[in-house]
Amino acid sequence: MLLNAALHKAIACPHNRAAARHFSHRISTGGSAHSLIGRGSSIRLLDAATNSSLLPTRANAFSAVAAALKEEPAPSRPSPAQEVAAETPFVSTPSRKYEYFQNVEITPAGVAMVRFDNLTKKVNTLSFAVMQEAKSMWETEVHSNSNVKSVVFTSAKKNGFIAGADIFDITGVEDKSTLVPIIEEALLFFLHMKSKNVPLVAAINGPALGGGLEWALWCDYRICTDASSTKMGLPEVKLGFLPGFGGTQNLPALVGVQGGMDMMLTGKDIRPAKAKKMGLVDLVVAPQSLEKVAVETAEGLANDTVKKSRPKKKSLMNRFIEDTPPGQRLMWDKIKKMVDKNTNGKYPAPYAIMECVKYGLSHPNGLDKFKKEREEFAKLAATSESEALIGIFDGMTKMKKHSSDADPIDVKKVAIMGAGLMGAGIAQVTAEKGYEVLLKDRDDASLGRGLSYMNDNWGKRQKRRRMTQYQYNLNTSRVTPLSDDTESWKRHFSGADLVIEAVFENLELKRKIVQQVESVTPDHCVFATNTSAIPIGDIAAPGPEVRRPENIVGMHYFSPVPSMPLLEIIPHSGTSEEALATAFAVGTRQGKTCVVVKDVPGFYVNRCLGPILVEVSALVKEGVPLEKLDKAMTNFGMPVGPITLCDEVGVDVAAKVSTYLSNADLGVRMGGGDVSLLSDMVEKGWLGRKSKQGFFTYTGKKGKKIGPEVTSFLKEFNGGKVSDMSETDIQDRIASRLVNEAAKCLEDKIIENPAAGDIGLVFGIGFAPFKGGPFRYLDSVGVSSYVDRMNGFADTLGEQFEPCQLLKDYAASGKKFHG
Repeated sequence: MLLNAALHKAIACPHNRAAARHFSHRISTGGSAHSLIGRGSSIRLLDAATNSSLLPTRANAFSAVAAALKEEPAPSRPSPAQEVAAETPFVSTPSRKYEYFQNVEITPAGVAMVRFDNLTKKVNTLSFAVMQEAKSMWETEVHSNSNVKSVVFTSAKKNGFIAGADIFDITGVEDKSTLVPIIEEALLFFLHMKSKNVPLVAAINGPALGGGLEWALWCDYRICTDASSTKMGLPEVKLGFLPGFGGTQNLPALVGVQGGMDMMLTGKDIRPAKAKKMGLVDLVVAPQSLEKVAVETAEGLANDTVKKSRPKKKSLMNRFIEDTPPGQRLMWDKIKKMVDKNTNGKYPAPYAIMECVKYGLSHPNGLDKFKKEREEFAKLAATSESEALIGIFDGMTKMKKHSSDADPIDVKKVAIMGAGLMGAGIAQVTAEKGYEVLLKDRDDASLGRGLSYMNDNWGKRQKRRRMTQYQYNLNTSRVTPLSDDTESWKRHFSGADLVIEAVFENLELKRKIVQQVESVTPDHCVFATNTSAIPIGDIAAPGPEVRRPENIVGMHYFSPVPSMPLLEIIPHSGTSEEALATAFAVGTRQGKTCVVVKDVPGFYVNRCLGPILVEVSALVKEGVPLEKLDKAMTNFGMPVGPITLCDEVGVDVAAKVSTYLSNADLGVRMGGGDVSLLSDMVEKGWLGRKSKQGFFTYTGKKGKKIGPEVTSFLKEFNGGKVSDMSETDIQDRIASRLVNEAAKCLEDKIIENPAAGDIGLVFGIGFAPFKGGPFRYLDSVGVSSYVDRMNGFADTLGEQFEPCQLLKDYAASGKKFHG
């Protein structure tokens, strides 16, 4: 096994404070969203035990960003009809007066039905154009109409209410300070709506996120459906923003400061049952009843037969915490400590959210609190952190479409060879997305461990109410377990459209499996290998074992598969476009962000990690203390320091990786260090956490220190040197080796473009999300100055720091990697 599974096991390791506690492609918190006080009266606001995933966190920053971008609805690809509509200027007609709303209907009882319906997109979003049309629609159809006694806002689309604000409206504004009057105009519209003095009801089916939920918060009553797609949240923090349409004021007023802060600082989704319990919505109904109930409620609110919505009554303890100066001081102190711990001060948005809410509490009357909010929003929009996070969002959107024009085959049945951690994880995400899955291993014992892994994961989600019993049963029913002793396994495989092998890293074994699979599957069946090291071309090389090399492709998953968002897809020189398109389509449906990379040693992500291992050994040789190395890189924004990383993945694994890549085609870029450091530790049996001894000595669950044996060993290794190297030099030396290799991958066409390179390293190894990935990082610091820095290192330390030609070219021309 090489670095792929081990590295990501380390990053996700529950013992690792700098690791993500929960890689579930969504940000969640345990415990109550409302109470700071647990049993025994101990403060527990967003604490590590119950709410460990404040976003963005130093701990889980890269997985959190993955989650954010996964959950945040990306701009959907319009249908051909929608593309034509988008290019054709809208013309109002009597049957369709508005581009973003259906014609307003008024019931005999005076209920105005306002239905959001963007003609050019599959989902509704709040754009500048939508807000302008909303003002016109409201004034013409509702405000001046004395027959309107109440209003229901709902969506004409089956797949959602409003997915959020159009983020590209914001990025398109060059001078971000001009966002202040734009947001103020929107706020005045909401206040104008309220001045009609009729009940406003939000009827929500599907996602109501960001600006969509903020619209609903201006309403007097909120009704949502119990559909599985219904969720509410304010995820702006995930993109470096804060809620700008009154959310920082209206949400805490409705659900309490603690509940509001929990939602805004994590950006998490709230499902219907939880929304009702916390007071975010007033009613939960079946989807088919939504409009009927909404109209009846609007009528009742107008004639006083339905009680008006009111904020949920606070407990005595919560009144003390939220409504008294001593309680508030305690609350804000606890919140700030957790934000400091989780963000390491690298993300300004959580702090701005705190300031807006605090300002609103001290200025409850008037409109100044909203002014504070929009000013803070504009400031955040101008930050490099927001630009970086939006860049990742934009990159993910671009990654959703493969450049090939070939059509994928219609995959219905996927067979997984190997039921270990990787195979079972692949089977899990495949079954969850509706595919029929065949899971095969050599014997029933191995197969049983794989099935237990999946069932345990699904059971945990069900226990946490993130999966219904029906969905659990559906997932398990899609998986057919098979072993070598199952007489019918060949018959089952005869219907497979895609086979993914996830067995040991052994070329002979993999080619044998290709031969076995090709003998029982149809000619169109694509064979994907999950190798992390063996060249795909070697697996697909002509020979008696391989009859359909054009159907073979690499699908390199990262462990743990159910929660790591990245998938490297690796075609060899003979892979057909159809096979490549099929792998991309299946990977995307599995919920992965797919990056197509060239068939070279280490592919992209692991290839970029090799020079880091070498450089770390060089720094240790020079006498840089281990703790200083770790601290420097976590301060840079990496999820774990390199020394902790080696211990968590296993020193033996790190040694194998460095040896493998040193003997590959990287040349001098793998030079400059002394990786015997790692092999010598392996000989001593110091394998890292798994052996209780690596660079650190481990005792109990959290005990971790550098023992006297390691201290003595390091003195022998580096001659007793103790370096006072600056943190900046440590960061630049390690990061430059990584960034240069990423640029070299782009130069050698191992990756298609800078966006793919950024996504690969942010989602693959946790390259600081607030820096946007290696290429956005280079743009922000300046390629020319970075090349100068590397040349300085090359002059004093060696040719391993020589910038690749692409970096030199960009430095000379002044070009940027991103526009």
